[in-house]
Amino acid sequence: MIKSDSRPLYLQVIDKIKEDIENGHYETGQRLPSEFQLSKQLGVSRATLREALRMLEDESVVIRRHGVGTFINTRPLFTSGIEELFSVTDMITRGKRTPGTNFLSSSIVPATEDDTRRFQDETGDLLAIERVRTADGEPVVYCLDKIPHNMLPDYVSHENQSIFTHLEKAGITISYAMTQIEPIGYHETISEILNCEPETALLVLKQMHYDDLERPVLYSINYFRADKFKFHVLRKRVF
Repeated sequence: MIKSDSRPLYLQVIDKIKEDIENGHYETGQRLPSEFQLSKQLGVSRATLREALRMLEDESVVIRRHGVGTFINTRPLFTSGIEELFSVTDMITRGKRTPGTNFLSSSIVPATEDDTRRFQDETGDLLAIERVRTADGEPVVYCLDKIPHNMLPDYVSHENQSIFTHLEKAGITISYAMTQIEPIGYHETISEILNCEPETALLVLKQMHYDDLERPVLYSINYFRADKFKFHVLRKRVF
């Protein structure tokens, strides 16, 4: 039951449901009781409960499926400040999971017009690497990387290492990246590769990485499962 205090009832409902999740009363993927049952348990009106559930859905705490019910959403396993540049391997490791790699393809391809523009010169052949990154064996990120082939001429695809590590061994140190972020819904190919449910969104990070000599050395497109990764950014007010 909700205990009366000075705050609006819907905020108290939000805190109560979050508390029940933290205490293990509700587990990931579990369906909540019906609105009638839950409003009766909490001692609030259905209108109050609906407002609380709407806000919990906005926070991605719950997922509401029309005609089916309201379910506890999966909490992100990995969080990172978008202003911090980590490899996917580092992010998974920092989330206390074991990183792994499923290689899909590795090939030498000619540079397209877009590639030449991105790499700022008459780039020759590129090394294109397509992988699925796993955390404790679970697929969580689809990666497509392009690197000038002359920078990694001896790349071996079965080596389970970060691309950053491969570049560092070749004497190339990533200094920063320009990043474009796009949220997308279900992708008929990549969502299936990542074993996503139909309602699971993807976060796409398109990044051009530069070394300490200001050279563009790595272009990557990474599709992150939005239920597994959460990015945040520190914004400072400018006066």
